[in-house]
Amino acid sequence: MWLDSHCHLTADRFDDDRDDVLRRAVLAGVDTLVAIGSGYGVQGNAEAIALAEARDEVFATAGIHPHEAAELDDSVRASLRGWLAHPKVVAVGECGLDYYYMNSPREAQLRAFGEQVALARELDLPVTIHVRSDDSTAYDDLLSIWQGEGGGALEGVLHCYTGSLDFARRGVDAGLYVSFSGIVTFKKSHELRDVARGLPLDRLMVETDAPFLAPEGQRGRRNEPAFLPRVGETLAELHELPVDEVARITSANARRLYRLPE
Repeated sequence: MWLDSHCHLTADRFDDDRDDVLRRAVLAGVDTLVAIGSGYGVQGNAEAIALAEARDEVFATAGIHPHEAAELDDSVRASLRGWLAHPKVVAVGECGLDYYYMNSPREAQLRAFGEQVALARELDLPVTIHVRSDDSTAYDDLLSIWQGEGGGALEGVLHCYTGSLDFARRGVDAGLYVSFSGIVTFKKSHELRDVARGLPLDRLMVETDAPFLAPEGQRGRRNEPAFLPRVGETLAELHELPVDEVARITSANARRLYRLPE
């Protein structure tokens, strides 16, 4: 069985058929899903938690996305602490740095990410991390904050990874898992497949990042968790392992990171 380690199930693109989306996921062998709270406005955290409360197979995260970093004030900080105390919230995030879109100023992003890493350390929670940049700047800044504020005491995951093999290995050495989305299946993603091939499978996870990034064969459609096995099949090909074994290993990795029951 598969575990979708990162999907935005409360996005408005699922409003008309969310129950059917979850039903199709189970039919496709995806029996556990992590609904990411951030990325669709700060109040999206509460929506992800409400979904997790209603569905046994769904767990949630809570955090401040780098696009929303400028909104982090004392009121949001108080709300975030409350959300992170919920029993079905399994991680801080997604949070991180995005120097590609720069929807929040760089200093606001650095401050928000640093605060969330420190909060995760205080609360003993893992972190799901977003990082995007045209060069290495965001990656270097992110790892510096991760090591400084985390103090080597945290685990997390670089979600929807598209960076270099060198940085991924540095991340693994710093306690991070690496998660691949449908991008790794794209016909032109040769370099990213080399990255996935070059990392140990015991540090890899799979995700959809739905509703975006549908895998090859589904491109142009709304992405959904039922498409997750296609990502796993690509990892199986790269590591020359049976698909069922990759499902077992990547799901076990995610359960270990998020401290989910078997």
